[in-house]
Amino acid sequence: MQAKHSSPPDGGYGWVVVVSAFMVMGLTVAVLKTFGLFFVEIQQHFDELASTTSWITSVTIAVFHVGAPVASSLCIQYTHRAVVITGGLLAFSGMALGFFGLNMVWMYATTGFLQGLGISFSWTPAISIVSHYFSKKRALANAIASAGECAFAFAFGPFFQWLISQYGWKGALLIIGGIQLNICVCGVLMRPLASTCRLEASHSETEPPPGNGAARIDKEDKSLITHKPFNWMLVRRPEFVLYAVFGILAAMSFFVPPLFLIPLSYSLGIDESWTASLLSILAMVDFAGRLLCGWYANLHVTKTIHLLAMTITLISTSLMLLPLANNYLSLAIFTGFYGFFFGTTVAVHITVLADVVGMSEFDSALGLFMLIRSTGGFVGPPLAGLIVDMAGDYRAGFYMAGGTLFLSAGFLVILDRLQQRKKGGSQTRTKPEKSTLPCPSLHFLKHQ
Repeated sequence: MQAKHSSPPDGGYGWVVVVSAFMVMGLTVAVLKTFGLFFVEIQQHFDELASTTSWITSVTIAVFHVGAPVASSLCIQYTHRAVVITGGLLAFSGMALGFFGLNMVWMYATTGFLQGLGISFSWTPAISIVSHYFSKKRALANAIASAGECAFAFAFGPFFQWLISQYGWKGALLIIGGIQLNICVCGVLMRPLASTCRLEASHSETEPPPGNGAARIDKEDKSLITHKPFNWMLVRRPEFVLYAVFGILAAMSFFVPPLFLIPLSYSLGIDESWTASLLSILAMVDFAGRLLCGWYANLHVTKTIHLLAMTITLISTSLMLLPLANNYLSLAIFTGFYGFFFGTTVAVHITVLADVVGMSEFDSALGLFMLIRSTGGFVGPPLAGLIVDMAGDYRAGFYMAGGTLFLSAGFLVILDRLQQRKKGGSQTRTKPEKSTLPCPSLHFLKHQ
């Protein structure tokens, strides 16, 4: 009976959860990605340096990653629904309080810290619960959910610009905060899976099983809502460590191309109006890559970790080729390749994490993975900037990102070999011993 309860529905109400997660991705990460539209407005209002103003986004990103283990722990102790609703309220509070714009420290605390915590408390459980609802179709479900980031980012750019022009940056923050309250609505729709299973079990079981059956059912139902503590000991598992190292190296690279793409286009003498379209191309092909890769992974033709290693290698190759561009057309083509393969990677990397640690430890693993991966996000851009300064050419940053990604693919290969070796060893140990007796009757007599 427990096995029946623990089996994810792989559809049904799970698609409502996927749509809710799609919305949460758009109302959190997409807002963060387009917040740069407020940069100049806030900088001019407070008459601060660009480096001082940029700390607002830096604080948001830092809290987003550091808060992930906290969000995962709360999901384990309570429910994904409760944490998502809390995240929606925190995100709204950050934007609404930012409306007052008292000083720069106030902006750090509101649109920086509170917004980052709200994003972390919304994004982490939304991604997690999708994986709980799906097993065979997990890759497709994660791909659809993550695509919300691209869809909303594509729409939020011109929409946020219009809000700023009509209501000023303060009014725009307040309106965006109000829009983010819809995260709470999405959270309400994220029904705990255990509750669903208990409800189905109560209808399917017409008679109590023999031998104090009522007490046994009660015990099993309680097991569905009794959660284990957050598992920090995952850092001792070689499989998780290898995947975390991959995550660090990948994060070092992923934040670099968007940072240097526009400056590279300017250095090639491309007109500013054409340059802006590169970001739109990036968003569209990213969206297509996520959905296509999710659909392909759902066919189970290729093992997900093999698919991830392949997409990482293709991203590395596209980043190595991108600096060869010498005009808008060639730059747009290479940018399209990079964006598409980036989307395919995002579509499956959470699914691979679930495969590595198993669903029983997935909530803890997701929080720890986000925390560990953040170090790569912090180190990558400054390191690439240093390399660009030393080389005097923006192309050097792309070579650094491509090389680091190629190195990260090596850790996926090592992880796959380790998993295959352990799987082969477990099959050998569990192989039943053959009887040396000539027939079943003699085998029976042996045990008499």
